[in-house]
Parts: sequence; structure tokens; C-alpha cells
Amino acid sequence: MKNIIEVQSLRKEFKSYSSRSGLKGAFRDLFTRNYKVIPAVNDINFSVAQGEMVGYIGENGAGKSTTIKMLTGILTPTSGDIIVNGMNPHREREKFVQTIGVVFGQRSQLWWDIAVQESFRLLKKVYKVSDEHYDDHMNHVIKTLDIEPLLDKPVRKLSLGQRMRCELAAALIHNPPLLFLDEPTIGLDVLVKLKIREFLKEINEKYNTTILLTTHDLSDIEALCERVIMLDEGKVIYDGALKNLQEKWGEGKELRFQFLEKVDLAAVRNLTSGIPVKWELDEKDQVFIAFVDDNDEIISQVIAKVVAGFKIKDIKINETSTEEIIRNIYEKGAV
Repeated sequence: MKNIIEVQSLRKEFKSYSSRSGLKGAFRDLFTRNYKVIPAVNDINFSVAQGEMVGYIGENGAGKSTTIKMLTGILTPTSGDIIVNGMNPHREREKFVQTIGVVFGQRSQLWWDIAVQESFRLLKKVYKVSDEHYDDHMNHVIKTLDIEPLLDKPVRKLSLGQRMRCELAAALIHNPPLLFLDEPTIGLDVLVKLKIREFLKEINEKYNTTILLTTHDLSDIEALCERVIMLDEGKVIYDGALKNLQEKWGEGKELRFQFLEKVDLAAVRNLTSGIPVKWELDEKDQVFIAFVDDNDEIISQVIAKVVAGFKIKDIKINETSTEEIIRNIYEKGAV
């Protein structure tokens, strides 16, 4: 299977300028500025094969958006090589943009004041899509994303969920082989997220569309991606199957308790002091979560203590969530 994305020794540095203090310093700043070089992306390597759906994850400032901007040709790398769809994104810009679709959760590619379908028609001309191809492909996209009732509305009248579905459709007008999604479900409700996920799975299966997805919502990654690339401070710290990540670092269990009476976190911690357990409280649902090693004896001890001390409404035992695993990796530098 051929690679759609190939990245070698990719690096992007930004200059951070600092101002000198006082009037004298400000005067000197007019002629010479002090700056330091900050690497946002620090010599990373990876490749993505055709048809893969890859989650590109990391904390804020890890370098995710900077990478996407270099892969889409918006930013020029400081050094390193990028080949996307067999082209250099910066040097062959005009030809290159015909082969990618991009959805940035925070930015719009639709015209604010005109009807959605007018935006679609303009993009159809920009991408030189024939009427036949447009009708064949876009009728399916519009129907699946359920945006037919929105086509006559100006973009500014749409809710965030409606707009994001239209943004996704706009990115696919030319049916590109590669789709970049940067936080596509940010701020969306659960039903819209599910619709978008189902749609992405469908185009991946139908057209073998390659998808690179950056998101803070790990349920998106779990629903769509078999592979994750994790970034920390501009470096790749994990690149592999999501399943392996869960098997390798998800050794613990989560015990989730709901109580019939009002209980505070300190009381639960006191009750289980001396047992190796870490407690957290999900305040919204009033669920007390105990993180323990996958050890039957420890699990039994925690449950016995809690059941003896409080009236229980509900108890569940779960594998450690992907979110918790990833948080532990970042906190401990476990990779």
C-alpha cells in the first residue's frame, strides 16, 4: 500500500521576541531585537498509508496544528522533507490543494453572508469539479450529513453543529483522497458528533479516503482511528496502534461508585488509606472513581471498605479509559 503522507526530520522554529525594559531599552529595541528560537515541531518522522485513519494527539502547544499547517502547505518548514499525495505542499501549491480537504474547527471556508449552496457552487468552480461528478458525489454527502434543509440559509444563521456539517461537506466537494481534520467536533453536541463520525467511517470505506484527525476528544479517536501518533513538546513520543497503547499502559482498573448519601472525597480517601488507590470525583455525575492496579485483592479491599462505610447506589468496574492512560503518559513521561 502506498504512503499518502511521508514526513522526514520535519522541524519548524519560531522566533520569540522579548522587549527590553525602560525607555532606553525601548529605544534600543527599535534597532536590534532580542529573540530566542523556539522549536514548535522538533525533527519528527512518520508516514501514513492510503486509507488509514490516524489520530494525531497531544496537549495544547505540543505542535499538532503547526504540523497540520505544514502538511497542508500553509506554513513552510524550517527544515526536513514533506511529501503529501506525491507532492511538496509548498512548491506545488496550486496542484496540491486540489488533492486535499481541510476542516479547521475554529476557521470557516464558507462565505459568511451567502447561502450554503452558493458557497458550494463557488468551491465547485475553484476546484474545477464537473457537474456530473458534483451531482453524483455531493448528493450522497448532503443526504448523509443531513444538510439539505440548510442549503438555502446564510452561514451566519447556522448553529455551530449545522455549520460544522456544512464545513465537512465543503471540504469534500472535489472528493479528495486525503482529509485533514483539526478539532472538527469541538463544542458540538453528542448527536452531531455521532453523525460526523458515522459519515467519516462511511467515506473512508466507500472511497478509501485517508484521514488525519487532531482532537482533544479521545472518544473521536476511539471511534474512528486504529492508530495514534502522540506528540509532546514537538516530538513524537508514541506512534502505533491504539489497542497496543491500551494493552501496554492500561494495566489498571477504574472502580466507579455512586452513593445514596452525600459523601466527600476526603472521607473516601480516609476510608481507604493504606491501600494503593487514587481517587477522583466526577462532580457533574457525582461519581467517585478509584484508580487501582489490576489486582483482585486490592480491588476487593477497596470495594469492601467502601461498601462497609457508605450506602451504595451503584458500582461499576471498568478498564482504565484511554483518556486516563494518555494523561498518565504525559504526566509521568511514561513513554
